Amino acid sequence: MGKILNFVKQIVEFVRKVSADPRIPDRDKAVILVCLALVISPVDLIPDWIPIIGVLDDIVIIAIVLDYLFEVLDQDILLTHYPFGMKSFTRIRRMSRFISRMTPGFVKSMIWKYERSPYK
Repeated sequence: MGKILNFVKQIVEFVRKVSADPRIPDRDKAVILVCLALVISPVDLIPDWIPIIGVLDDIVIIAIVLDYLFEVLDQDILLTHYPFGMKSFTRIRRMSRFISRMTPGFVKSMIWKYERSPYK
C-alpha cells in the first residue's frame, strides 16, 4: 500500500510541476487540468454503467492528455519534471503513441496552442 501511495504522490507532483512550467501556454495548462478533473470526477459525458462505451469518454480524455504530454510538448520540458527513470519514460511514451492514435488531428489542433521548437 505504501508503494502505491508513494507512486500516486509522485504522479500528482509531476502533473503539478508540468502544469506550473512557464514554457507551457496558460490555455494548455487549463485544458490539462480540466481534462484530469473530468477523468477523476464521478460526472461523465457517458455514464460508466453502460458496458464498454461508458469508459470510452475517460479513455479518450486520457488519450488527449497523453498525446499532449508525450507528442506535442518538447521532450526536454517533460524530462525536466519526470520523477522516474528514462526506461519508464520511454515505455510510457511508446504506450502514449499507441493511445494517441485515437485522438483525431483536428481535435488536437483545436485544443492545444503549444508550438514545438523549430530547432528540434
